[in-house]
Amino acid sequence: MSSTVSDIVVKTMDAKEKPLSEYAGKVLLIVNVASYCGYTSQYAGLEKLNQKYQDAGLRILGFPCNDFGAQEPGSNAEIAQFCSTSYGVSFELMDKVHAKGSEQHPLYTRLTQAAQPSGDVAWNFEKFLVSKQGEIVARFKSSVTPESPELIAAIETELAK
Repeated sequence: MSSTVSDIVVKTMDAKEKPLSEYAGKVLLIVNVASYCGYTSQYAGLEKLNQKYQDAGLRILGFPCNDFGAQEPGSNAEIAQFCSTSYGVSFELMDKVHAKGSEQHPLYTRLTQAAQPSGDVAWNFEKFLVSKQGEIVARFKSSVTPESPELIAAIETELAK
């Protein structure tokens, strides 16, 4: 099984197909996000990471997901508006996906099988780090905040490669 995401196509908020291969040479932080979660305030930290590391090659991709406690019920437009007005989010938000279950998006199938530890996403705001070559290199549980030293160290290590 492949441990890269480069061959996967996702959809943008406006339903345009976007191959993840377009991010070749960039480090990705892929996060399943929700607007009504105890972890929703992590949007602020994710935006700080985006501001600090974007010029160095980090791209944060937020995938809204309603799989956990129905905490992301809104439309893409409502989600984008909430993120912009509440947290000043400027990183990319993608089309809403299923991170688990029978309708799991192929990206999340790959992420949850290739990342260590493998297994289903447990809750909103799990984070997957992807190298410049598209390799899945790390996984962080929801409780690991964007300000967490272990996450920042992993991002900086990948950016330096």
